[in-house]
Amino acid sequence: MSVNVLHFRHQGRAQWGVVRDKLITPIPGVFETTADFIRANRAETLVALGPVINEAEVELLSPITQNQQFLCQGANYRQHMIESGMNPDAKRFNMIFTKAPGCMAPADSDLVRPRRVRFLDYEIELGLVLKRDITSRQAVTNANLHEFIAGAVIVNDYSARDIQIPEMQFYKGKSFRTFGPVGPYLCLLEPGDIPRLRQLDLTLTVNGAVRQKDSTANLVYGPAETLSELSEVQDLYAGDLLSTGTPSGCALSIPSPAKQRIAALLPEAAKWKMFMKVQAGRSQYLRAGDIVEARIASADGSIDLGVQRNRVVDEAA
Repeated sequence: MSVNVLHFRHQGRAQWGVVRDKLITPIPGVFETTADFIRANRAETLVALGPVINEAEVELLSPITQNQQFLCQGANYRQHMIESGMNPDAKRFNMIFTKAPGCMAPADSDLVRPRRVRFLDYEIELGLVLKRDITSRQAVTNANLHEFIAGAVIVNDYSARDIQIPEMQFYKGKSFRTFGPVGPYLCLLEPGDIPRLRQLDLTLTVNGAVRQKDSTANLVYGPAETLSELSEVQDLYAGDLLSTGTPSGCALSIPSPAKQRIAALLPEAAKWKMFMKVQAGRSQYLRAGDIVEARIASADGSIDLGVQRNRVVDEAA
């Protein structure tokens, strides 16, 4: 059975605790990083005993500490790919990029829009947390995936589209501070829970209106094949975060393939002027005062990653 864990600060001290019915049972021990916590604790060994703290009395911390790697998959839901002008049945590559770990933030953080950013977008994603180090090529399968995945979290991959798209780079446009809230809970999974990672419902609302809604059943590249691929390329460590892609419904408007071919014939300045004009007509981009809420859970509630809530604020002058 899965166990929800909270990373929090109470009476000036950072701690970890098991959460049930909004009550936290602190876990004995000092764990400075997510890796320290993952290596010392397993879902099957955590028992909610001892004194409890009301969740409302604590300050949330990100369950993934900023020393960990923040890896992401792009265009990984079937409908999002179709919306983006791609054919999911013809896709021949898994799109991987990274966000700066410094953009990780607690689940209830304000989302700060930098002064130079006009087109601020949202992306709810299922985040997977690694159980152990991977320092050589691995054949990860659905049968042994439990040996590599410790748990799951909610991630919002916020993006500055007017930097990401015209500058043709993901890293900078997606890595401003506060652009990667994580949590609130780290849901530790037992081996029997792992198949349910492909049975979770994702919902994102802005000011109460649903913008994104999908199921992890519609992921194009699953966790096992993605970890196999990543293990060919780089080392991974316990506590590292893999964000698995976003469903359709983002604010970004992507031109059809035909329009993209026409735009490619234009001078650079004219092409990006047209892009900015199209995006400026999109009312979906976030503004100061908007409230973004993200939820991920199984239909029966046996896996529930909680609710992430961010208020959009403009960077101070």
